[in-house]
Amino acid sequence: MRKFWCLFFMFWPIAAIVYSAMSPAYGWWFPGASVTELGQRIDNLFYLILIIITVVFIGTQVALGYALWKAAHNKDEKSHFSHGSHNLEVIWSVAPAVILLFLALYQMDVWRDFRVKAYFPEGTIESPIAEVTARQFEWRIRYPAPGKKLQLKPQPDDLYAVNDLHAPIGRAVMIQLRSEDVQHAFFLPHLRIKQDAIPGQVIPIWFKAEKKGLFELLCAELCGWGHYKMRAQLTAEREVDFQDYLKKLQADQNYDGFPASDSVAKKEE
Repeated sequence: MRKFWCLFFMFWPIAAIVYSAMSPAYGWWFPGASVTELGQRIDNLFYLILIIITVVFIGTQVALGYALWKAAHNKDEKSHFSHGSHNLEVIWSVAPAVILLFLALYQMDVWRDFRVKAYFPEGTIESPIAEVTARQFEWRIRYPAPGKKLQLKPQPDDLYAVNDLHAPIGRAVMIQLRSEDVQHAFFLPHLRIKQDAIPGQVIPIWFKAEKKGLFELLCAELCGWGHYKMRAQLTAEREVDFQDYLKKLQADQNYDGFPASDSVAKKEE
């Protein structure tokens, strides 16, 4: 029976490693490669941490399995109290601290480029492409009129959309993130962008999409009974297509319900 429990507790770590190794093949992993350079750097950090914890996990489980197996074979040896090894206690206290300090320093340049305004790409802060406001349970998007800059306060000619964020590819862009009610989380998994939306704050987020496509925009914070409905999309497109989208949005918002010729005739009257 001792050997059974020894094998039982050794089986689950092995199963966990096999499960993790098979996850990408079944789609239980990141949703494809990141479409931003910053996202690729975040992936590299993730895999570095994954390698470290995998090595530690395997090492500790091997040691545990060895101790269980040895104890299962020593039937005549009685248990006895031991204070332990002072040297081992120092090692397993200092080693994790060193690893954590290394990771904290190693990731600082990624955190700086993503979150510190002084290091944002040139021009992004001065010319945000949109304001994204989270509310229960949708994303409201405000664009400036073509040829104009987005102002902190809404303007009469601003353009509006719901759950449909557009951004040009090939250049760094910034959005202003708000929350109208409770705390939400702006999450673009394909871009590795995740930022909480805090009521009363305007939070800048920048990214640079390198590929065209439609990408999920989700709320990653449980924000109420309709949290599951906060699904939108990011359309990453060419600059010319982005400008055409704004012009179409402007035309749709200014449409008065009459054909263009009738509208001109009404104005002349």
